[in-house]
Amino acid sequence: QVQLVESGGGLVQPGGSLRLSCAASGSALENYKVAWFRQAPGKEREGVACIFRYGTSTVYPDSVKGRFAISRDNAKNTAYLQMSSLKPEDTGVYYCAAETGPFCTGMDPVQYDYWGQGTQVTVSS
Repeated sequence: QVQLVESGGGLVQPGGSLRLSCAASGSALENYKVAWFRQAPGKEREGVACIFRYGTSTVYPDSVKGRFAISRDNAKNTAYLQMSSLKPEDTGVYYCAAETGPFCTGMDPVQYDYWGQGTQVTVSS
C-alpha cells in the first residue's frame, strides 16, 4: 500500500551532521507511524527513532537520544531523521519503516510491514 524511499546518506566526519529523508508514495504517510532503523555489517538491525501516527510524540534509544531527531511533514508525504554529533558507531545502512499501529512500542523490526531500500551512512575521519 505504501512505498518508501530513503535518501541523504553519505560520508561524514565524526561530530558532523546529516539529514535523511524518507519519501512515501501510494498512500498517505499520515496513516502510519514511522521509524528509522540501522544495521551495521555483522550486527542486528536496531531501531534508532520512531514517531507516533498521531501527534508528534517520539521515541529514541539511549544510544542516540539527544543527537537524533525524527520528524514528519505529512503535506510532503515525507519523514526525516536529523542526525548530529555523529560517531563512528553510527555507521551503517539506515532504513525507514512504516506500520499502521498508532504507538511506538519496542521498535522491533518484525512489527513493521513497509520498508525502504536503505541508505548508507559512514562516519569516519
